[in-house]
Amino acid sequence: MLHGGDFMFDFAPTLVGIIFVIVISTILFTIFKGFSQWNKNNNSPKLNVNAKVVAKRTAIRGGGEHRAYSDYFVTFEVESGDRFELEVEGSEYGMLVEGDTGELAFQGTRYFGFTRQKKKMEIDT
Repeated sequence: MLHGGDFMFDFAPTLVGIIFVIVISTILFTIFKGFSQWNKNNNSPKLNVNAKVVAKRTAIRGGGEHRAYSDYFVTFEVESGDRFELEVEGSEYGMLVEGDTGELAFQGTRYFGFTRQKKKMEIDT
């Protein structure tokens, strides 16, 4: 007599185990990555530098039958010519305009604020 058995009954527990390991690994990786970034930010100095707003963008998550979330990002250029992007709140995003110059306060990837340098208005007479 042959030992037949059903392939799915033999393979299903292995497949469930593999999926479980992948899900748990993904969750642990995400937690580790978040903690690592948090720790890096805490160990970075708080800086105030002269900078210029060079670009803005949004990223939308979710939607469809679920609530959509917007993330707001601004790219700054410092005096050395280096550029980097920081995530900002929606209210800050709306107040910043490409080309604005001023003092940027940040720590690692944490945005603390941008104080715009006032421009002199020229009036034609």
